[in-house]
Amino acid sequence: MSAPCARPEEVDRFLAAQGLATAGRMPLAGDASTRRYQRLSLAGRAPLILMQAPDPERELVPFGTVAGVLRRLGLSAPEIYAVDAEAGLMLLEDFGDGTFSRALDDGAAPAPLYTLAVDVLVALHRTFVPGPETAALPVFDAARFLDQARLFGELVPPAVTGRPLTAAARSALDSAWRAVLPPALVRPTLLLRDFHAGNLMLLPGRPGLRACGLLDVQDAGSGPAAYDLVSLIEDARRPLAPALATALVERYLEAFPGLDAAAFAAGWTVLAALRHTRVIAVFLRLAGRGKPGYLVHLPRLWGYLAGHLARPELAPLARWFDDHLPLEVAAGRTVGKEEK
Repeated sequence: MSAPCARPEEVDRFLAAQGLATAGRMPLAGDASTRRYQRLSLAGRAPLILMQAPDPERELVPFGTVAGVLRRLGLSAPEIYAVDAEAGLMLLEDFGDGTFSRALDDGAAPAPLYTLAVDVLVALHRTFVPGPETAALPVFDAARFLDQARLFGELVPPAVTGRPLTAAARSALDSAWRAVLPPALVRPTLLLRDFHAGNLMLLPGRPGLRACGLLDVQDAGSGPAAYDLVSLIEDARRPLAPALATALVERYLEAFPGLDAAAFAAGWTVLAALRHTRVIAVFLRLAGRGKPGYLVHLPRLWGYLAGHLARPELAPLARWFDDHLPLEVAAGRTVGKEEK
């Protein structure tokens, strides 16, 4: 279990040491994590962000590592001005409130924003080279992905049927994933893991790729290049027009002319199924913890998953669903729970 965030007196000492004892503090809306954020304002200084993390070793340290790598590659990740790792406190650059999601909600055209995001991934995948500083980051290999896939088997069947999977059904689910995973585990690079419109910041004062600010990178690691593209294009919270989604994938493939498009598509569908099953489980867990708003996204996720399960690459996984958790039943019994 995670430790609580820093005590108020620890926060006060940390800010005083940075000359921010009298700074105004405005809490910011958080995400699904246990981290807390405050915007600090002080006359004569640009606003700053205070991040409080209950698990510094898993959150603050990797965030600092990955942000540094991204900045050295010419991309926009927040500058880090001070850290108290023991207390779980970090003082970092404020990118403002202009997420891609907010810009889209305000009427911005999707194509330029998503094209910029794809171009950021292209640049990252062209230039990132693993080094000693990233050696401690997690590796998203078959074992880690299988472990993540098990969250679905643990949480979703009881929500649908009222009872857990049998040992035989759990074993069959593991076997199905092992059978389909190999085509997805290719072209390892720096995998940011939560690369979607809600974590991308529009920074209009910066040129080129630096106009896209990158947040929430503490869970990054080494993993298949297609994963972040899946996260962007098949976002649980924000659907894309099919024509735009296709154009974005084509733009990425054009940047890597040596890629086998068919092999890329096979890996894509496996990674998409992995991500969607895990996110379904996470959203159900959040709903059980008093955050039912996430359930509104389940119809889209089940729809994405159904589309991928129809592909031949996922035939073993599709058979498992047919045998143990028919998709239409699972979708019907989890959608709309927030209304009950």
